[in-house]
Amino acid sequence: MTAPSTMGPVQEALYGALTGDATLMALISGVYDFVPETAPFPYIKIGEATEVPDNSHGHFGRQTVVTLHVWTRARGHSKGQEIGARVTALLDHQPLTVEGQHHVVTRFEFSQTLTDPEPPGDIRHLVLRYRVVTEQPA
Repeated sequence: MTAPSTMGPVQEALYGALTGDATLMALISGVYDFVPETAPFPYIKIGEATEVPDNSHGHFGRQTVVTLHVWTRARGHSKGQEIGARVTALLDHQPLTVEGQHHVVTRFEFSQTLTDPEPPGDIRHLVLRYRVVTEQPA
């Protein structure tokens, strides 16, 4: 017997936590898995994920590492960093409801600011990564 993948339920839980926060939603136009061409800046894209087993005696578990991308159109990184700080406040060591799983912890791993080099050079990208640890309920 093996534990089912938690990637989908973790993505749904993150989406719910982010879109359910009025303060964050006042800062951005939306949270997307697929970003429409017409989406106005700033926004968050739920990006890549990896999953590894994290089993213990008698329990199947998973560690799911998810990358979130904050995209802004600005002359500097401060707007993206403001959004990133709110995302981290919502996720880092906060309870998360993951369907079919017991949520153990979500940990902030890192952030990185990037600038799109294409003219006019006003697109900023903040990469955020979080590790979500879950176990199958007993």
